[in-house]
Amino acid sequence: MPNIPERKKTARNVILVTTAMLSFISFWRAAAIVLCDLASTAYYIGGIAEQAIGKAAPWFILGVMLFSYTVRAVYIESCSMFVRGGVYRVVKEAMGGTLAKLSVSALIFDYVLTGPISAVSAGQYLAGLLNTLLPIFEVPLRVPSEFFSVLFAIAITLYFWWQNVKGIPESSGKALKIMGITTVMAVVLIAWGSFTLAVKGFNWPPLAPVFTGESLGWLHGFSDKIAPLGVIGIMIAFGHSLLAMSGEESLAQVYREMEAPKLKNLKRAGFIIFLYSMLLTSLVSFFAVMIIPDAARTGQYSGNLISGLAMYLVGPTPVKILFQAFVVFVGALILSGAVNTSIVGSNGVLNRLGEDGILPETLRHPHPRFGTSYRMINLVVGLQALTILLCQGNIYVLGEAYAFGVIWSFVFKSLAVLMLRYKDKSPREWKVPVNLRIFGLEIPMGLVTIFFVLFATACVNLLTKRVATISGSIFTLAFFIIFLVSEKINTAKRHKEEGSDRERQHIDRVNLSEMDLLTPEACHCLKPNRIVVAARSPHNLVHLEKVLSEIDPETTEVIVLTSKVGKGLQLEGSFEKPYPQEEEIFTCVIAAAEKVGRPVTLLSVPTNDPYYVMARVAFDLKAQQLVLGKSEKFSPEVQMEEIAVAWGSVTPPDEVRPLRIRIIWTGKEYEETI
Repeated sequence: MPNIPERKKTARNVILVTTAMLSFISFWRAAAIVLCDLASTAYYIGGIAEQAIGKAAPWFILGVMLFSYTVRAVYIESCSMFVRGGVYRVVKEAMGGTLAKLSVSALIFDYVLTGPISAVSAGQYLAGLLNTLLPIFEVPLRVPSEFFSVLFAIAITLYFWWQNVKGIPESSGKALKIMGITTVMAVVLIAWGSFTLAVKGFNWPPLAPVFTGESLGWLHGFSDKIAPLGVIGIMIAFGHSLLAMSGEESLAQVYREMEAPKLKNLKRAGFIIFLYSMLLTSLVSFFAVMIIPDAARTGQYSGNLISGLAMYLVGPTPVKILFQAFVVFVGALILSGAVNTSIVGSNGVLNRLGEDGILPETLRHPHPRFGTSYRMINLVVGLQALTILLCQGNIYVLGEAYAFGVIWSFVFKSLAVLMLRYKDKSPREWKVPVNLRIFGLEIPMGLVTIFFVLFATACVNLLTKRVATISGSIFTLAFFIIFLVSEKINTAKRHKEEGSDRERQHIDRVNLSEMDLLTPEACHCLKPNRIVVAARSPHNLVHLEKVLSEIDPETTEVIVLTSKVGKGLQLEGSFEKPYPQEEEIFTCVIAAAEKVGRPVTLLSVPTNDPYYVMARVAFDLKAQQLVLGKSEKFSPEVQMEEIAVAWGSVTPPDEVRPLRIRIIWTGKEYEETI
């Protein structure tokens, strides 16, 4: 856009920069995404845990759900330190890249299995309902549960694959709707279950677990020395119930997309997740043991406990059948939503690896229309579909293997946050409670306790969960080797291309699309107030940070304008992809928006007169403010004069439009209205 005084109707060479990372979601949507994983375990954890430890399972599930609040506190502290505060980033900061890759390998195993176990469970609930209804309507058919659940799981995985390719606002909206319907079901189930117990009488489950040879694993030979309520027995039972709190890592992944105020909204989401999942998951397991007869619970309804619970509530049979159908419908939704959560979380984790140069750059290429990292999504969904086919509908096997990734990702995470208390002593916005000070030294007793409980449980699980230990170890080791080899190849390739051994700098990938006409509608800026923020240097974004912290996102759009300054009358170069300098500033703008949690619209305009471009864009977008940082070469007064001249050149003589100009730098601001 050269400096030509006459007014132009076109916006030649104005580039709209798009990426899914510039959209943000409410804490309700964030909680819904995580709950679709955590709350969905209520549909299958009771049957899995009871198969391992007997009728005492509800007590240990309750203990796990209470303990989950402390694990969630670890994630809140890590997110208060890093916007992208998942396991990989935190472990890398605390213990280095090698252990970070090992921990994230276990986490990927967790995510790959989250989708299949939830989708297959949903299929089994639907198959069970069909097998209940078909005889009533005198249809001489029986649905094969395992085969049907595999087909359903594949179908629902493909559906949420497409939702995530479109982007997180769309997929989080689906999760919010699912949790709304689930809440209705949960309220009815809890109320009706409580009434049933009041009528039939309370018969609490036993406290002592009953182990089988399979649930003891390699400790089976020492079964006579393991007391059910001794320390080892409690740890074994706790480990077999730990699956009830899977999904915590997703909270760290969606924190990046959470709107302002980020930390406050994170704590809100964390409390909602805790309260909701604890009530639903623990109460369902108690109701199932106390209401459903043992033979029916361990036989016909072992894989669909809530469906069986609906049929044994007090009341007319037709009403119970209708409620069972509603329960199954909701179960299919929330369990399917867990598939969405697993894709969201794994995509976030793989993006962290791509940013660090561990995965090939081609995997990070954004979708040409939606701006999402669709190739990583394709990879995860492919692994999940393969897992569904291999498991052949066996929920217990999936659950046993799933627990491996869950517990070891928690162990690495808690240890890393604990080490960072001493390695990184910068102020925290929030800390895990129970911190003692002895002679000026802080002793984080809360973190220490959480870590040792998790580590002890993980060690016991290695000995008792043979399927998980074998499959999880093989998968984790395989991914760890892939990450190591891929990183070495990428590093060698980068050194060859750049001729430098400097450490890789994180760069966000974006899409560039040239605009035919620069208008508020074309930029999707439909709110009444607009502020154009000029960004020239990735190291000078103080003015952007201040604007983002001040605005009301409900009424104000922030348009960040970057311009590559050319020389002479001709602008050279391709506008189809950004230059390295542009990529760096785009990345810093995205990071600034993420840190605050407020959306921005990002424009790039090649020019030989940056002041003219600022005025031109502010005029065309009908902005009320133009904000820029202090120049290293010119004083604020000179900058203001240049902008005033440019504003006069783009404003028609017969049109009066005031523009507030703000020049902001550290601790100071210079302002005029022209």
